[in-house]
Amino acid sequence: MIKADGSAERRQLDAMRARAAEKNAGIEQAVQAVMEAVRTEGLPAVERYSRQFDCKAPYELSRERLDQAYAACPAELIAALEHAARNIRDYNERLLSKSMEWLSPDGGRVGRVVRGLSRVGVYVPGGTAAYPSSVLMNAVPAKVAGVEEIVMVTPPTENLSDGVLAAAKIAGVDRVIAVGGAQAVAALTYGAGFIPKVDKLVGPGNAYVAAAKRMAYGQLDIDMVAGPSEVLVVADETASPKYIAADLLSQAEHDRLASAVLLTDSEALAQAVDREIARQTGYLSRSEIMEASLRDFGCAIVCRNLTECVEIANEIAPEHLEIVTKAPRELLPAVKNAGAVFLGAYTPEPLGDYLAGPDHVLPTSGTARFFSPLSVDSFLKTMSVLEFDRGALEPLSRKIMTLAEAEKLTAHANSIQVRFE
Repeated sequence: MIKADGSAERRQLDAMRARAAEKNAGIEQAVQAVMEAVRTEGLPAVERYSRQFDCKAPYELSRERLDQAYAACPAELIAALEHAARNIRDYNERLLSKSMEWLSPDGGRVGRVVRGLSRVGVYVPGGTAAYPSSVLMNAVPAKVAGVEEIVMVTPPTENLSDGVLAAAKIAGVDRVIAVGGAQAVAALTYGAGFIPKVDKLVGPGNAYVAAAKRMAYGQLDIDMVAGPSEVLVVADETASPKYIAADLLSQAEHDRLASAVLLTDSEALAQAVDREIARQTGYLSRSEIMEASLRDFGCAIVCRNLTECVEIANEIAPEHLEIVTKAPRELLPAVKNAGAVFLGAYTPEPLGDYLAGPDHVLPTSGTARFFSPLSVDSFLKTMSVLEFDRGALEPLSRKIMTLAEAEKLTAHANSIQVRFE
């Protein structure tokens, strides 16, 4: 437990930030080699690396394989996935931007056309990190945006997850290709044989995938390079220590670099939460990971008041921000930086991870200061539209030429002048 004094909490927060800033030079060098090989050689390089790292060449799954996976899943899981997909779809349909035009003050027509991207790649980790919910969170908003083709890639593991493949079917994924790692990112960046080039790549992956996405950016768009998961809870004396501890642990179980922080104005609550964490960790399956995460990147900071709690929260700009106070909505106007905000004791972070509708692909490591959650907007692009006739352009002609001449762009001025000679 840390009592906020202007410096003690800063040292802890600086240590937490540093965990996400570290880059492994060896990983960067290895990924650069993969990217260059795939760029120059195409599919043979993808196949070579796939056999080296995953012991199997890439291949495409049939629609029948997705149908089989769907049928093999327990009915309860299918019902939960379909419920989640409906909520994600509804949420994004309500956010969907529309094309629009209007008459400008000068008499012409202006506006913008909104289009879905042509082709999007969705990276889905394999093995123990196979998360069907991430398929829905990445693919359903793309579908709502009107993306023409969604290509999902996932490592060619021995037993592909039926849950992941069923989620791909539910989300409306068009193609599923068994290929993973940096070679999958490279293939989607440059195109490689039957693996097509995409306009945008979304989805989580390991350090090699993250490095490849960083290198691919500019050739294509990416969602973000996600850092370790994090939750920050702002709570007062009315909060249940049992609930707060459970929510902190729900993030700490992700991995040893995950961060779980409590900001409170109640020292008694902080102490009670600490006891609850010790009790609940004892019966949860990933206790070693949680203990390491909380030891290295977790803390409780006792502030003078809730205003100070929110100020520190804004500085941290957490991925997930829970506000569990007597009147949580009253604090919302003061919140400037967070990936997602969860208000009240019965809005725990896992609700957002799975079923509520807003996306669980969120900015991490303080990037919520300038990044936004994944949504239908992430899969749209806009084009400006202008339409003026002679009568609308003529009154503006002299001013346009004046501006062009001031910038010494005589051809710009001439483009206007020739129309009124």
